[in-house]
Amino acid sequence: MTLLRKRPIGRTAVEVTELGFGGTGLGNMYNPVAETEVFATIGAALAGGIRYFDTAPLYGHGLSELRTGVAVRLAKPERLTLSTKVGWRVTPATRDEVPGGNFAAVPPFEIHFDYSYDAVMREVEDSLARLGVNRVDILFIHDVDHRNQGADYQRRFDEAMKGAYRAITKLREQGVVAALGVGVNEWKPCQEFAEAAPFDCFLLAGRYTLLEQEALDSFLPLCVERKMSVIIGGPFNSGILATGPIEGATYDYKPATQPILERVARIQAICRGHGVPLAAAALQFPLHHPAIAAIIPGGRHPDEIEANLRYYRHPIPAAMWHELKDAKLLRQEAPTP
Repeated sequence: MTLLRKRPIGRTAVEVTELGFGGTGLGNMYNPVAETEVFATIGAALAGGIRYFDTAPLYGHGLSELRTGVAVRLAKPERLTLSTKVGWRVTPATRDEVPGGNFAAVPPFEIHFDYSYDAVMREVEDSLARLGVNRVDILFIHDVDHRNQGADYQRRFDEAMKGAYRAITKLREQGVVAALGVGVNEWKPCQEFAEAAPFDCFLLAGRYTLLEQEALDSFLPLCVERKMSVIIGGPFNSGILATGPIEGATYDYKPATQPILERVARIQAICRGHGVPLAAAALQFPLHHPAIAAIIPGGRHPDEIEANLRYYRHPIPAAMWHELKDAKLLRQEAPTP
């Protein structure tokens, strides 16, 4: 087993493996995952050299954190880099069956937003108990974006800065947390948080990929300037950059539109011309930007983990990136790091 290359998080002492493990699948995203599969999937990640695991209370209403704790125990005595999130409060339900939204077969706990100082302090205590640890490396303020908050976005942003940010700053002073971040699905809120306070990192899901590079306008240059790191979730844009433009392919968690299907088909054709799987190009592309510290695709089966490891290691000629740029399918070249 060979450990993967690591990159630092901002100006902190925290390091993450370039390929991490996104914990949505461990929370039964869309479909239940058997406990035996969980052990096998985590084992495949550890055997492949992955040492960065990300989770959140939202994922399976606490289930992903409980299962990520398995990784912590299996990895000992070698320590993992762990990140989790605040903003979603998990509380016992008054009924046995609870709707889980995108998560299936969730335990009897309900969730709701709460970015206040006191709530975040309690949320972190609960997360540490589920993970079975006394500290985490990175703590993200979760889902303060327009997609989740809608017209309430500005109020939630202000609440997060006055409450959650103050709480996680205090936790860093106490040594409970090493790096402070924000985890959302849109790059513009990331930039607003970056301009509001000296965060160490951001977890940006699905918004800097082979299909989307608007973050190059101002957010990623700002991160380079201020030495803030970015972790990329959803590098396959919810599926289409892994499956290709097949019938039923999904983009941003919805059926892909015809323009997206056609664009992906053009990207895939160029990749194939260089002997590169589309998924390998999608997985490696973000890592070429100096602000990016890691990519964290999800995984719910050992085969998915092993495939991601192959894609991460697949050789990609610089000529392929040049051709994608010349075809105006990439906004910037991705040189070999």
